[in-house]
Amino acid sequence: MLRSMNAGVSGLRSHQAMMDVVGNNIANVNTTGFKSSSVSFTDLFSQMVRGSGSPTPERAGSNPAQVGLGVKVAGISTNFAQGASQLTGRSTDISIQGDGFLLAKSGGETYFTRNGNLQVDVNGSMSTIDGAYIQGWQANTNGVINTAATVTNIEIPITQIVEPQQTSNIVLNGNLESTRALGDVVNTQIKTYDSEGRSLNVLLSITRTAANVWSVQPRNGDDNSVIGAAQAITWNPGTNSWSPTVTIAAVALNASNPAPLATRNFNGAITLDFSTVTQFGGATSVAASTQDGYQQGALQAFSIGIDGTVSGSFTNGQTRVLAQLALAAFNNPGGLEKVGGSLFRQSINSGLAQIGVADGANRGLLSGGTLEMSNVDLAQEFTNLIIAQRGFQANSRIISASDELLQDLVNIKR
Repeated sequence: MLRSMNAGVSGLRSHQAMMDVVGNNIANVNTTGFKSSSVSFTDLFSQMVRGSGSPTPERAGSNPAQVGLGVKVAGISTNFAQGASQLTGRSTDISIQGDGFLLAKSGGETYFTRNGNLQVDVNGSMSTIDGAYIQGWQANTNGVINTAATVTNIEIPITQIVEPQQTSNIVLNGNLESTRALGDVVNTQIKTYDSEGRSLNVLLSITRTAANVWSVQPRNGDDNSVIGAAQAITWNPGTNSWSPTVTIAAVALNASNPAPLATRNFNGAITLDFSTVTQFGGATSVAASTQDGYQQGALQAFSIGIDGTVSGSFTNGQTRVLAQLALAAFNNPGGLEKVGGSLFRQSINSGLAQIGVADGANRGLLSGGTLEMSNVDLAQEFTNLIIAQRGFQANSRIISASDELLQDLVNIKR
């Protein structure tokens, strides 16, 4: 009877542990990046009542007779199955699609998390919602990242300025009608920038002067003044190409011209790219489509790509690589220790963190503007809740029944 009571007590303790795990799972049903746990039971040592016997010519063999001493918790395992993604639209929210963990540093120790609910503080430091610094690599001034270097705190340079770039190339496209009359003029205008980011509207007057020959005259688009010598270009029907290369010389845009043009600071020629312009019989549609200059710009937003690259968008329309988030993988993620705050700690049975970039293999990929929700299955947890409650109830009945037997035994003396 004492053995049965002890077995019942072990059952109560084990099912209480199961209730604790199930309760924690249900409590975290809406915790971002939470991974549910499950309990495994195993029986305790069994007491030998009678050993096994080998068969003889006179008697058959006998099996051992043992009485079990109860149950214990064999282990509590973490389920790292992928949670559902929820769209948030916030630039600082990310979810990991596949395996892998973000690196978060707090108090000098590096932790690992699936919770991509991040924030950027007043200094530009990227961190978890609890303030642990997210780790990765910073880009240099040219936007180059050395992922072989040691990871460091990710800093978003919120005061970064992109220096202006002078226009060096203007690209034109479309068609110059081959049947246009001699002397016909086609005008197209585009905004360009000098070395200090100041703008100048360049007007190109393209005049047909002979068969297959056009004259390109650059002008100031604001006052129509000439800003360079007219240059002839010839259409080669055999190769469907133009020659020679047309440029606007820097001197034509500098002090030789009246103010305000004289204030522009162009330190090199601007090449006019006619390579995609044709001369066919169709309607004229030539236009200056793009140029490679821009004014000074300030950081106004950033986004995180699937490989963890943090790209900044600037007010001048430019995009620059700012940093890249690091991810970690483990040979045995189940060996990680939960430390609260949706963080895990490396253990001797998890293996060392394999730190690198998001790659879609063992470290997964990142999805910006989304969060990975808890992977708790409520239907399964409620089922486990009933199982745990019934198991606890049944084991309590063992103790009650054993108590009644003891009482009957005491009553025999009376």
